[in-house]
Amino acid sequence: MRAVFASHNPHKAEQVALLLPSVELVPLDSVAPALVLEEPFDTFRENALNKARLAAQATGLPSIADDSGIEVDALGGRPGVFSARFAGENASDAENNRKLIEELKGVPDAERTCRYRCVAVLVTPDGNELVAEGTCEGRVVNEGRGDLGFGYDPHVIPEGESRTMGEIPLEEKLRFSHRGRAFRALAAMIGSE
Repeated sequence: MRAVFASHNPHKAEQVALLLPSVELVPLDSVAPALVLEEPFDTFRENALNKARLAAQATGLPSIADDSGIEVDALGGRPGVFSARFAGENASDAENNRKLIEELKGVPDAERTCRYRCVAVLVTPDGNELVAEGTCEGRVVNEGRGDLGFGYDPHVIPEGESRTMGEIPLEEKLRFSHRGRAFRALAAMIGSE
């Protein structure tokens, strides 16, 4: 199968290519570089479907997309769908992490539980839609460690680990991460179609 990956994020594209080896992923920037992928909804599912529908319509190709983020229990599930822009539109990873740690000031370690959530979708130009979801539980730590990830990875220790997501090599991380789980489930759905 040949499909466009509806994202301008090269980190996600690298991960998804590893998770969907049977799919020839076409970078969005090579077929629709000016396409704006809006995330106007308040759920990961709706945002992922919106991006995939836009890309499928713009390119005429099946489109794969995801929406993902971190949900921190002590913050009532925030930043959630606003993870990439927690500190404002076009915020850097460093700015988002600073805001997260600032908002958790005074929260005991035991109450810093969180989860990464990812919804992965495939939308075909004729309107067929597949949706899969994956989560990865963990906790937020003040001191960022590691540069093997992006986003909040240096500040999140997944359950059963002492390393942060930023200290775990990509191929190992994809075995248990939210994105790994979501895209493996999507791959199984694509294979059974």
